[in-house]
Amino acid sequence: MPLSSVYSKLIKIPKSAIDENGHVNNVMYVQWMQDVAVEHYASIGGIEAQGSESTWVVREHKIEYFLPAFADEEIEIKTWVENIRRVRSLRKYEFIRKSDEKVLVKGETDWVFVDVKTGMPKAVPEKVQKIFELIRDA
Repeated sequence: MPLSSVYSKLIKIPKSAIDENGHVNNVMYVQWMQDVAVEHYASIGGIEAQGSESTWVVREHKIEYFLPAFADEEIEIKTWVENIRRVRSLRKYEFIRKSDEKVLVKGETDWVFVDVKTGMPKAVPEKVQKIFELIRDA
């Protein structure tokens, strides 16, 4: 049985994440997306399953901003894997403000599984696929 489902992390927004407009800088969401994806993958044994010959690289990020977030607010970051294709995987994200449960941001990342030495895409091995519980329309 796969170990993963929706992975969730609470963070308190640091003042360093705030831009000149007084809210979280858009670039911070991309950083948090990458950080939480790596944390989730590590927590379910992905790094061990892939071995040292392969890794994931980002092909594309998509982000949709609904509401701003501000310093010292607590937000929940949720992530899950929607699908795994031959050499790619689509991971989705939601950022939710805890004080009112409003969705601030939704995003997705198209990840590509690659050979570390050549940098070329390679098929996602079955042992890596098995660690994920795919969640559609979470």
